[in-house]
Amino acid sequence: MNDVTSRYPTEDVEKPRIVILISGSGSNMLTIVDQVTNGTIDAEVTGIICNEPEAAGVQKARDRDLDVSVIDHRGFTSREEFDIALMRTVDDYQPDLVVLAGFMRILTPDFVRRYEGRMLNIHPSLLPKYQGLHTHRRALEAGDETHGVTVHFVTEALDDGPNVVQAVVPVLDGDTEDTLRKRVQIQEHIIYPIAVKWFVEGRLEMISGHAMFDGTALPSTGVKLQG
Repeated sequence: MNDVTSRYPTEDVEKPRIVILISGSGSNMLTIVDQVTNGTIDAEVTGIICNEPEAAGVQKARDRDLDVSVIDHRGFTSREEFDIALMRTVDDYQPDLVVLAGFMRILTPDFVRRYEGRMLNIHPSLLPKYQGLHTHRRALEAGDETHGVTVHFVTEALDDGPNVVQAVVPVLDGDTEDTLRKRVQIQEHIIYPIAVKWFVEGRLEMISGHAMFDGTALPSTGVKLQG
């Protein structure tokens, strides 16, 4: 694997560029932005894109003087038309990494292929369990003893790209969807910046459908942490 100095030389070259896509509160966006601001992640957040004009994350991003683009998906006649507009906006920011941080849209294959290998997503379950929605409810209904969150590379199959890192959270007696969601979210804010940092440092990449860390294939779970 190329080391960080070969991928991103430190002299006279811009830092790796990150664009973050959101649909809601932007809590994961903010944890990444804050670590970029304090230098923990040596990169630049060049833009925030949101498909929900009234999302709380839009104002939070503007409050941090970030460049924000709002593209309301309701103004398009098809998913494909929206994704074309989304691609054009993403490309305007010239990202090295696309971060999906609570972006609640199913992306078309053309969009995914354009950024494959440089697009990460976070999903509130221990993938491959509970792909899709209502993950906390499903874990409780199944009587699971553990639940958690996964950061993975994005591929054309929904929530099915190679895992990078997982945080495991115990399911406690008396847990509700809300209490479990809050504990899982704490771990989201820990592991997503870690994965982003690994990528911009050149330590993390996707090769032939596998997540590689420092040149070694990660296990199917990715790096597994206990929350």
